[in-house]
Amino acid sequence: MLDIPTASSTAAVPTLSFADQARDPEGFAAELGGSFERFGFAIVADHGVPQDLIARAWAETEALFALPEDEKRAYHVAGGGGARGYTPFKTEIAKGASAVDLKEFWHVGRELPAGHRFADQMPANVWPTRPQGFRDTFLELFTAFDRAGDRLLSAIARHLRLAPDWFDHAVRDGNSVLRLLHYPPIPADAEGVRAGAHEDINLITLLLGAEEAGLELLDRASGKWLAIKPPEGAMVVNVGDMLQRLTNHVLPSTTHRVVNPAPERRGHSRYSMPFFLHPAPDFLIETLPQTVTADNPNRYPTPITAHDYLHERLVEIGLIKK
Repeated sequence: MLDIPTASSTAAVPTLSFADQARDPEGFAAELGGSFERFGFAIVADHGVPQDLIARAWAETEALFALPEDEKRAYHVAGGGGARGYTPFKTEIAKGASAVDLKEFWHVGRELPAGHRFADQMPANVWPTRPQGFRDTFLELFTAFDRAGDRLLSAIARHLRLAPDWFDHAVRDGNSVLRLLHYPPIPADAEGVRAGAHEDINLITLLLGAEEAGLELLDRASGKWLAIKPPEGAMVVNVGDMLQRLTNHVLPSTTHRVVNPAPERRGHSRYSMPFFLHPAPDFLIETLPQTVTADNPNRYPTPITAHDYLHERLVEIGLIKK
């Protein structure tokens, strides 16, 4: 088994509350932006995603991954880059890693009406016949994540001295993805880790399920791995590479990983639900002028569409073959 030591310290990522955003939007934006600038991460409580919906989603997720292997693989879309449906165990690899991740996952995307202009770039969802309530549960959860994401983007816009609704046009009909993750029990001779060191591709990621130990960030100040330990029910939020590029690294996309559990927990599965909030495919990722200074020159003078950027990165992590 690849022995990767776990973090000995916990990151001092602040826990914020959406209740504070309603009371003091400018103050909340400053705290969120400050946490992102320091860690690339924040923790948000009172996020508004109903607890009964989350409980239903966990139950459906466990039932989905407990299905027989051949039944799950019937929902794998060959050549689809893992965009929708099932991606089998040991398929994805972190950029630059030598061993594939020890995980399997399922992707739910945005439902588009027939004939939508993004239909060629955002494939239709794949729905399993069981568990029975799967489709309704995860369409509802997708919408709840979408709403929470809009509120976070509004705070980010304030922090960047933009209009609070600046991101609305960027994410309208955005190519966001809800990923249901299962990290199976770890055998003693396993090669690799549950999720190798990586950065996310999208604007921001909203994550439920980080209470189970394993998620760590690489602290830029110390160069050390720090554990992320949110309060029960809180949401972990991190900056993705698209937002880092848009802000000329003012808001950094921080390297993170999911390490293998301690020996006494290796017989247990780990589940999590990240929501990768993406802009629309035709959104042009172009450096914000206010993030360019003499000390921070423009790193990205050539803009790129969100669709082209996503494609480049999916090739790098092995979900799309060249």
